Amino acid sequence: MTGTFDFNNDSHRRYNPLTDSWVLVSPHRTQRPWQGQQEKTSAGGLPEYDSACYLCPGNTRATGPVNPKYKSTFVFVNDYAAVKVDQPPYEQSGSGDDDLKARLLHAQGTRGTCFVICFSPKHNVTLPLMSVPEIENVLETWTALYDKLKTETTFRYLQIFENKGAVMGCSNPHPHCQAWCIETLPSEPAKEFTSLRSYNAKHGTCLLCDYAKVEQQDPIRIVVQNESFLALVPFWAVWPFETLILAKSHTASLVDFSPKQKTDLADLIHKLTIRYDNLFQTSFPYSMGLHQAPINPVEDETQLSHFHMHFYPPLLRGATVRKFLVGFEMLGEPQRDLTAEQAADRIRAVEEVHYLLK
Repeated sequence: MTGTFDFNNDSHRRYNPLTDSWVLVSPHRTQRPWQGQQEKTSAGGLPEYDSACYLCPGNTRATGPVNPKYKSTFVFVNDYAAVKVDQPPYEQSGSGDDDLKARLLHAQGTRGTCFVICFSPKHNVTLPLMSVPEIENVLETWTALYDKLKTETTFRYLQIFENKGAVMGCSNPHPHCQAWCIETLPSEPAKEFTSLRSYNAKHGTCLLCDYAKVEQQDPIRIVVQNESFLALVPFWAVWPFETLILAKSHTASLVDFSPKQKTDLADLIHKLTIRYDNLFQTSFPYSMGLHQAPINPVEDETQLSHFHMHFYPPLLRGATVRKFLVGFEMLGEPQRDLTAEQAADRIRAVEEVHYLLK
C-alpha cells in the first residue's frame, strides 16, 4: 500500500501513559449510518424547587432526615452508602502457592463512608448554569471535606465524582455530586500512581507536568485554558468528547490550591461545561471525577500527585446518540470513531454563552 498515512482517516492505536493502556482510533467510521438506540433528551423546564425532590432544601429524604433550608452547598452522609464505617473485619484465610483457593478467590473487607454534596439549593441548575463564584463555593466545600477527612479519619482515599444526566445513571436531577471515602486505594488512581512512579523513576520528572508542556507547545487538543489550568481532549481519549482538566503547576490536591487557582479552576469548569451543553444544545451528560493526592498517603504518593479532573461524556453524534463500549471494546480494547483533535475542534468552535441564556 502506498501513500501518506492520514491520522484523520486511517485507523491507528494511541497509548495512554497514565494508565499503561491503548485505544483504537477509527476515524473513517464516523460516516456509518445509525439505526440503533436513540436516547431521550434531558427534560427541560424543571422548577427551582421541587417538593418531591429528596435533595431540595427543607424536604424529607427517603430514610427520614429533613434537609436544612440551605442557601449554598449542602453535605450529608449518603443514606444509601456503598461502603460502611461499622462492619466486622474480614481477613482472607489461607495463604501460599499450595493453597489454590486462596490464590484464585481473594477478597478483603473494605470500610468507608459516602457523602452527597448538593451544589445549589436550586433544583433547576447545573454547573454551566451556575456562576463562577457559586462553582468556587463548590470547590471550597470539596476542599473542606477533603481536609476534614484527612484530619479525622485513617481512610486512604477520597473519590469525588459527579454523574450528570439520566443516561449516566443519575437518579435525581438536583445538582449534586458524591464523595466516597474508603480505606483502600481504588483501582483507577492506583494505576495512575503506578505510571506516575514509573515515569518519575525513569525520567526524573512528573508525567503530567511533561504532558501539560507538550500540549501547550502545540495546542491542537486544548479546548480552553487560563493561567492555572488546561482543559483538553487527551491524545489517548476513549470517550468521543472526553476532556482532562490539568493543573499547569505541580499541585497535589485541592488543599494546596491558592485562592487564584481555585478561582481559575471554577472559571475553567464553567467555560468547559457551557461548551459541552452548547455542543448539541442539551444538558450534556457525563461522569466527572477528581484525581488528587490520597487523604492519607503512603510513601511518595503526595510528591507524585498532580491534580487533574476527568470528564467522560457518552454522547457521540448528537443529543440522542451515545457511544457504547461493547463488543471489541469489552473483549479487545477501547475504540473511538473520531480523533482527539477532531473532538477538540468541535468543542472549541462552540460559543461560551450558554444556549439557554441567549
